[in-house]
Amino acid sequence: MNAPSPLWLAELCKSPNLQSALESIVQLFIANTGTLHRMGSDGSLHLAAIVGNFPPPVMDAIRKIEVGKGLAGLAAERRGPVTVCNLQTDTSGDVRPGARATGMEGAITVPCFGGAGGGMIIGVLGVATFAPREYSPVETVTLLECGRAVAVLLAASTQIDRTA
Repeated sequence: MNAPSPLWLAELCKSPNLQSALESIVQLFIANTGTLHRMGSDGSLHLAAIVGNFPPPVMDAIRKIEVGKGLAGLAAERRGPVTVCNLQTDTSGDVRPGARATGMEGAITVPCFGGAGGGMIIGVLGVATFAPREYSPVETVTLLECGRAVAVLLAASTQIDRTA
C-alpha cells in the first residue's frame, strides 16, 4: 500500500456517501472487507457502511456494538488502533467468537476523530483481509488519517446504510 496523498484524503472527505468512502479505503488497503460505525447518542457504535459479505449472525452482532466490546468497541474505548494479525488464532482476548465467524484474519480498527478540536470519537473504521496481515506503522497512521477524513462525512450526515 502506498500512503495516500493529501489530495486523495481531501477527496475522500468529499465522497458522495459513507459507502463510497469506505469502498475507497478498502481498495487503498487492498483489503477484503471494511466496516464503518457511527457513534450514536446512546453511546454505542452503529453500523453506517459495510464492504464485503458477512454471515447473518455476524451482521446481527455488528449492527450495534458497545464501546469496549469487539475490535471496533475496543478502538473507541482505547482511543487508538486495535490490530490483529490473525483473527482465527489470536489469543490476546481482544477477538470475540463472532469475529472469527467472519473468516477474516488480518484486521485493524481505528477511531474516527472529529468534532471541536478534533478529539471527539465520531465513529470507528475497520478493514480486514482473508490472509494474516501485520499492519505497518505507516498503514496504521494512514488508516487514522482516513478515519479523520471519514469523520467529516459522519458528522455531516445522518445516513445509515439500511442494507447493512
